[in-house]
Amino acid sequence: MSRIGRKPITVPSGVEITLNSSVITVKGPKGTLTRELHKDMKVSLDNNEILVERPSDNKLHRSLHGTTRTVVSNMVSGVTEGFTKSLELVGVGYRASKSGDNIVLNVGYSHPVEITPELGIEFEVPVNTKIIVKGIDKERVGAYAAQIRSVRKPEPYKGKGIKYEGERIIRKEGKAGKKK
Repeated sequence: MSRIGRKPITVPSGVEITLNSSVITVKGPKGTLTRELHKDMKVSLDNNEILVERPSDNKLHRSLHGTTRTVVSNMVSGVTEGFTKSLELVGVGYRASKSGDNIVLNVGYSHPVEITPELGIEFEVPVNTKIIVKGIDKERVGAYAAQIRSVRKPEPYKGKGIKYEGERIIRKEGKAGKKK
């Protein structure tokens, strides 16, 4: 049986959960998240604890069990604490600035690249070489961070580009010179 799927999810005070067949709605101090779960997974709420159960031991249900529990757990922690993803800009002249809600990236192209967040996503630029993506939905925060990173992925020779904070770029050796 799934070790992750078996664990109950404790619901903190101030979080309201609504179960409607396979649709779960989590409402908390930071916002509201709604998601449709797989119809076979049984989600129940008992004494401020959410339990996810699977109907059988077939391969599909086993694979969905832990995933469903983790998705619901991320929804609960998202509406209470929120999620952040940090990015770093590495390179001479590479910088980011905030323009209203949007961020403007100058990363070596002939034009600045502007990225607009959708509802529920916020950008922060504490230093002109660092971007922080914030939101309550872990999936969307990660997707926006990946979208920003894809503007200029880090290259392996000098390490220039936009990378996640703490990401290690595997460096390559440059072209070998002529030997005399």
